[in-house]
This record gives sequence, C-alpha cells and structure tokens, in this order.
Amino acid sequence: MRGIARLAKELGISTGTVSRALNGRADVSDATRELVLAAAKRLGYAPNQAARTLALGTTRSVGFMMDLDREAAASSEYFFMGVFDGVQSVLTEHGFDLLVLPRPTKANSLDFLRRYVARGVFDGMILAATQRIDPRIELLEAAGLPFATLGRSTSGAGYPWIDLDFESVANAAVDRLVAAGHRRIAVTIPSDNVNFGSIFKASYVDALKRHGIDFDPALVFATGRNEDAGYSLVDDLDALENPATAIVLIFETVAIGVYRRMAELGRRPGRDLAIIGFRDEPTVRFLTPSLTCFSASLHEIGEDLASALLSRIPAHAGIVDDQPLRKLAPLTIRVGESG
Repeated sequence: MRGIARLAKELGISTGTVSRALNGRADVSDATRELVLAAAKRLGYAPNQAARTLALGTTRSVGFMMDLDREAAASSEYFFMGVFDGVQSVLTEHGFDLLVLPRPTKANSLDFLRRYVARGVFDGMILAATQRIDPRIELLEAAGLPFATLGRSTSGAGYPWIDLDFESVANAAVDRLVAAGHRRIAVTIPSDNVNFGSIFKASYVDALKRHGIDFDPALVFATGRNEDAGYSLVDDLDALENPATAIVLIFETVAIGVYRRMAELGRRPGRDLAIIGFRDEPTVRFLTPSLTCFSASLHEIGEDLASALLSRIPAHAGIVDDQPLRKLAPLTIRVGESG
C-alpha cells in the first residue's frame, strides 16, 4: 500500500480527506491538516507529481531557456549560475522548481521552445538572450503561458523583463575615458542578433555625442565571445588608418585575448591602449594590469526575475509585493589599471 491510501489507513480517515488536507483545501480543519502533514512527514510520503498536475492544473515548475553553444556557455557560465541561484531561492519559497532548458547548438530556438509549450510541463517560462525581434515571445503570448525575460525586445507587449543597465555602463565608460583625454574610443558589440548589442551601441553613440565627439563606424567591432576574438581584435585595431586609443569590451572574456596579443607585441594595457571590460567575472580578475570593469548582483537579478514571473502566474499573482514588472539592474564600476 502506497501514497494517500497508506496515509488514510494509518490515520483512520478517508483518502479524500487526506488528499484535501495535503492540497491545502479550506474544507479541512486545521487539526486534521496538521495530523495528516505530520503523518506524511513521518512516513516519508511524496506526492505523485503527475497526479497533482492533473488534479490541480499546475506543474509547480518554471522553465529557464538558454543557449548551449560553446561560446555562450564559456562566457556566461558564471553569470547564469548566479542568476539561477536567485531565481531558485524565490521559487523554493513558493513551492516551485526551476528546470533549465539548454538549447543545443543546432536546434532551432523556436521549435525547441514550442515542444515544451505543447507539452504543458511548465507553469511559467523565463527566456534569456532576447533578440531584437524575438518570435519566442510571440509564441508564449499566443499560448497564454506566463513568462518573463532576461533582456529586452521589441517583440510583444506588457510582459515583465529584467535587464542589465547597458545604457549606464556605456555612459560611465565613455565618461571615464574622455576624462582621461581619449577621443578615439572603440567599442565591441555581439556578432549575433542579441538585442543588448543594439542597446549598447546606441548608448555609446549618444555618450560620444554628449561629449561633442563624432561617431566613427570604423571604431565599432562586431566580435565573438571568446579569447580568439580578442586576439584578432588587436590586429584589427592596428589596421585602422586613425588608431583608437581606448576600447570598451562588451564581452569580458575577449579581454584575455587582447591582453595576450598585446603582450606578444610588447605593449601594455592601460599604457598603450586603455581597456574597459563589461562584467567583473573570475576569468578576468587576475589579469595584469587589473581590468577596469563593472559588477552587478546576479542573485538579485535572479530574485527579480522569479518575482516578476510569479506575479504573472494566475494562482500566485499578488504574492510578491511591490515588484516592478520591468527593471534595469544597476552595475557599479570596479576601477583597475587598464583604463
């Protein structure tokens, strides 16, 4: 004898009463509920999740879709581990589980997501690496599945998102470099269509304009996320007719390649080229000279994401007070010797 039937026999009450007590139904007295919960704990009872899903119309699970390609994984592992910790800490408080959905490199992102939506295995979804036009958002809206995004998009309307404050980073980096006397400031952006690249570039252009510096498209470099991209970037900078004296890197891993190539050429970051990275991660903390970059509370970003999503799930709307539907996560500068 297993499950509810065993609990009912142990307590001498009906299986229906046991089921209602376990599910928090209001038509069961507090004394009976406490008795059932104590017996369930003592006997090691674990509910059948499939049966609960059918009975309650909820899976108590949230999916987090992310890309699994080698470059993205290498440059984002630390970032996402911090975010996951924040997301799960909030979900656990409310009886939800976080399931990460890594999309394989060769899989179409829309088809990959559509499969999970059709199965109905999640009460909500979190999307990362949002595109400027993102069909995944349109799919979730059409399906009526609550979701939140880590990043902004022009697709959809009215859904919650949390994003890094790319605008403030671009402005702070340009302000710092201009104050140090630089006028030829280069910048890198992602080589794919992720939306934060467009946001970062536009903010960089606006910051230059604020200082009376004309925008030069030749100073914008679309790069990958790995060390090799940084290595070749130095040669690309050298090929400029009017060289840059400073650069802002959107991917911090690229800085490792930049440092390596500059060392081969007998140059020193900070002296021969001012460099500012984006995120402060373990991979760049031991560069010499130290890299100037920015840090954010990844745990808080995850907490905000989970809270925003829970506020959209009908059975849990309103359980988290005063959570903004849309928020820019602040970053603070960590000053190094590189720029």
